[in-house]
Amino acid sequence: MTIRKKVILDVDTGVDDALAIMLAVKSGALDILGITTVNGNVSLDQATENTCKILQFLGVQNEIPVYRGADKPLAREVHFEHRVHGRDGIGGALSDMVVNKRAEEESAADFIIRQVMSQPGEVTLIMTAPLTNLAEVLQKCPELVQHTAEVIIMGGVVRGSGNITPTAEYNIYVDPEAAKLVMGAGFPHLTLVGLDVTRKALLSQEDIAKLTNPEIAAYVEQSTADYRQRYYERNGVAACALHDPLAVGVAINPDLVTKLDYYVDVETRSELCDGQTVCDFQNRLNKPHNVSVCLEVDGPAFLTLFIGSLNQELKTDGS
Repeated sequence: MTIRKKVILDVDTGVDDALAIMLAVKSGALDILGITTVNGNVSLDQATENTCKILQFLGVQNEIPVYRGADKPLAREVHFEHRVHGRDGIGGALSDMVVNKRAEEESAADFIIRQVMSQPGEVTLIMTAPLTNLAEVLQKCPELVQHTAEVIIMGGVVRGSGNITPTAEYNIYVDPEAAKLVMGAGFPHLTLVGLDVTRKALLSQEDIAKLTNPEIAAYVEQSTADYRQRYYERNGVAACALHDPLAVGVAINPDLVTKLDYYVDVETRSELCDGQTVCDFQNRLNKPHNVSVCLEVDGPAFLTLFIGSLNQELKTDGS
């Protein structure tokens, strides 16, 4: 019997976070200890409600607890992405759902600390949002660094352009101070799943047509409709990037990507380049490597994993 990888998902549930949660749940490959929420694409309250909605939609609301985290970045104002994700964060899908699931009383930071420190070397953190929660964890419990199995971050871009400014990716840009703290914390295994690879993991109408469960297909179709339209307007491609799901995909199957180790830092004091992930490709700074940077991805293999997972049978132990 295969031992499932123990993970905590940290999300600001917009369109692609929701799909990442669906992949994590439906794949059956991960032991999801809990999901922590944070301000990002939408407010903390909205991200938490959306997360509960998705778990309820999948029928696993009684199995996976949700914990509320930071409601604003460490040192900056909030910066929502309603134009991409819609006013509710998930493109208006599930708007009629009555949400019965509620978040737990324990804070996101305390939950992460409790889980990692009680199971040293066993828990992987999959971060698909601004890194505020993990930064707060490190401020409270710096020693957690040495007890985390791996940190997988959807964020940054090292060879291409940003998606919120010319140089910055959204998750890093929203809370660059938090990202800088996390990158410099000394995690032995920290993987950066950035736009360099997520832009090669695209969901098209043809892919959605391969979904066999009518409810899942309808949800994906509706939730990504505006997202795909925005992506087409910006990039001329009739699809949308599966940014956050790819981070989950890397947790499930690390062989989907090619990684190289570099020193990476985050710019926090630039007028033009705030939030940029700066990768020292030529070792100009002469600093030890701190990040495994994903540079290539097998896009078709990931889409096969994504579609195949969503096509697995839904659990029906909840409403």
